[in-house]
Amino acid sequence: MSDQKDHEQPEVNEENLQVEAVETADTEEPAEAEQISPELQIEALEQALGEAKESVLRAQADAINAQRRAEKEIEKARKFALEGFSREVLVVADNLERALSVVNPEDESVKPIVEGIELTLKSFSDVLAKFNVEAVDPHGEPFDPQLHQAMSIVPNPEVEPNTVIAVMQKGYTLNGRLIRPAMVMVSKAD
Repeated sequence: MSDQKDHEQPEVNEENLQVEAVETADTEEPAEAEQISPELQIEALEQALGEAKESVLRAQADAINAQRRAEKEIEKARKFALEGFSREVLVVADNLERALSVVNPEDESVKPIVEGIELTLKSFSDVLAKFNVEAVDPHGEPFDPQLHQAMSIVPNPEVEPNTVIAVMQKGYTLNGRLIRPAMVMVSKAD
């Protein structure tokens, strides 16, 4: 049965013939082609050339901008690749500083230990500085919420209000970007 449908001829009627005649009339080229003046052809070609040049310039500018963005991203990635690692090893510097703060340096029995801790802290600080990790120790400076985290506010008439009067934990920056804020005590007016 399906073979019969494939071989059936479409019904021919007057409407189908008129539609076909209109479609073929639209696609046929006129016998007499209109002549376009050379001036108009030159003008059209110059316009197309101008658009093509503009398109090429835009494409070049886009390529240059993409290259610059990629270079900036690569530089940023290089600069801050150590951020997570630096943040983790800062705990070691904190612990060495705490050890020095609780030991009596005048006690002769612990003097060699204090010297060892001081040397270790100095070499550790040198390594951090080599990779542009710098300490933020704002004691006596005005409070800066971009670099400091206020842990408490204490009335103190001896200093200006909003001045850092104690540093509980140093902050650190990597290539100028804050990786850990300094934890501080801030003065306020009475």
